[in-house]
Amino acid sequence: MSASWVSTQAVRVLAFDVFGTVVDWRTSIIGELEQFGNHQGLQRDWAAFADGWRAGYVPAMNLVRRGELPWTRLDDLHRRILDELLRDADIQANDDDVDHLNRAWHRLAPWPDAVAGLYRLKERFTITTLSNGNVSLLTEMAKHAGLPWDCVLSAEIFGHYKPDPEAYLGCADILGVAPEETMLVAAHPNDLRAARDAGLRTAYVDRPLEWGQPGRYRVPFEADEFDVTATDLVELADKL
Repeated sequence: MSASWVSTQAVRVLAFDVFGTVVDWRTSIIGELEQFGNHQGLQRDWAAFADGWRAGYVPAMNLVRRGELPWTRLDDLHRRILDELLRDADIQANDDDVDHLNRAWHRLAPWPDAVAGLYRLKERFTITTLSNGNVSLLTEMAKHAGLPWDCVLSAEIFGHYKPDPEAYLGCADILGVAPEETMLVAAHPNDLRAARDAGLRTAYVDRPLEWGQPGRYRVPFEADEFDVTATDLVELADKL
């Protein structure tokens, strides 16, 4: 019996990273940008635009984490990045259209395995988001995508963006479990490493197409670095 098998038996809560792990943000955002472009009568490289929007995510959060910005929810950070990208691309649109586009992050589609996998995992575990997305974003996304969360937790609740330890420890505390009874499920090794350092268990889910091409921007990790490794959420349910 492996040590990791024993260690995961105490897990009561599965906390999920959402963007890229549960939902296919890139395909969804490209589709929304194409609709925006058609509405505005514009042609652009919308895939590159989507990548640029996402690329601004960590630097914008770091401004908050370093105290250079007051607490700012992700919707508002996304809007800052979007406004800059629109200016750089010489795109002018009315505020209602830009606001609708910014809320594209509320309308992301799940990976094909995600809903079925979550329903299976929900039978045994409490399943919650633990995302840098704000609560309203995550709630509307769940309604749109049919994600059956027991609870919607966000960095917004704790006033700390991941990978600050307060986000991971706050998740365990608010659900009344110990850190070692909580497992972060994510497609991003750096998120999992921060959770592990905070005392949580870890499950890596492979999403090779998150950035469109297999292996693009892939962060290397050791084969036995995390408690569980799975190809998707259905296989994770099998393993847990």
